Amino acid sequence: MALGVGIVGLPNVGKSTIFNALTRAQNAEAANYPFCTIEPNKATVPLADVRLDALAAIAKPEQVVKATVDFIDIAGLVRGASRGEGLGNKFLANIRESSAVLQVVRCFADDDVVHVEGGIDPIRDIEIIETELVLADIQSLEKRIERVGRMARADKELRKEVEAMEALAKHLNDGNPVRTFPRGEADPILGTLTELQLLTDKPVIYCANVGEGDLGGGNAQVARVQAYAAERGCDVVVISAKMEAELAGLSDAERGDFLASYGLTESGLEQTARMAYHTLGLASYFTAGPKEVRAWTFRRGWPAPKCAGVIHTDFERGFIRAEVIAFDDYVRLNGEAGAKAAGLMRVEGKEYAVQDGDVMHFLFSC
Repeated sequence: MALGVGIVGLPNVGKSTIFNALTRAQNAEAANYPFCTIEPNKATVPLADVRLDALAAIAKPEQVVKATVDFIDIAGLVRGASRGEGLGNKFLANIRESSAVLQVVRCFADDDVVHVEGGIDPIRDIEIIETELVLADIQSLEKRIERVGRMARADKELRKEVEAMEALAKHLNDGNPVRTFPRGEADPILGTLTELQLLTDKPVIYCANVGEGDLGGGNAQVARVQAYAAERGCDVVVISAKMEAELAGLSDAERGDFLASYGLTESGLEQTARMAYHTLGLASYFTAGPKEVRAWTFRRGWPAPKCAGVIHTDFERGFIRAEVIAFDDYVRLNGEAGAKAAGLMRVEGKEYAVQDGDVMHFLFSC
């Protein structure tokens, strides 16, 4: 399962520099002028997980395969983007393809790096971006209301959907994102949301880009972003793009000492990828053997057959049962044989909700 995180923000807030650091690949030009990113840059980044190292030490596989996160660096948006200003709607479409949004906001002062709005105010910047996304969603919704409304004259069920869309349109026109619009399991609005993939329905993580000296304790601007995010139930990650760029050029042996000098134990890559997993309700289960130890991504709450389908659709269609060992038991008992001897390998059926860290083996029929 690919997880696409779109990196958005105003020009010159550090998006491309953070993208370079997150991916350890300097393939997104970072320059001190607006719109230096002309096409969205994409990169697939392995998700750090120390549990894989523990499994590999026992299974001694030929290879270790990590879960991955897709990061998409999208060109800077400006006021009027929903009307085509700057690089406009082309890049709103790139956001639509993402599963979550990482909104980078500038929380550092630097006279050498111009700010498109003339000064540092992260809440103003957040509101500019979110206003443009709301306006773009209103446009998409109004087009669908017009189209479906014509057909609804002769269809009672479609009239229910039109009424739901009109209620959502009012919600948006009041300045609220789609993700705060209440909905039930059989709500008429669900079909609209699935078809349109509205921009403000996506989970948001705010990324506060700070100077190196503010990494440990943050600053007043970061505190404002954290308070704003808390009111809206969103997560915040604090990153120094400058420090991450320096870290990206170091060897693995040097990284630990460099991070420790800032009082950190993990990089911005690790923080952001982990937070993206949390925000989207994702988790990992593992398969372990002499050929491969691998992390597989699933949504929390998925039953065993659906998780088996992450490996191959045949596994889901022909699912018989799953053999499951909890990660801690697998490591403590030195692998499958020890866990089985201790009676800690469980056999689970179709109703089993897979847990984060489960070590699994699926049995299926062709």
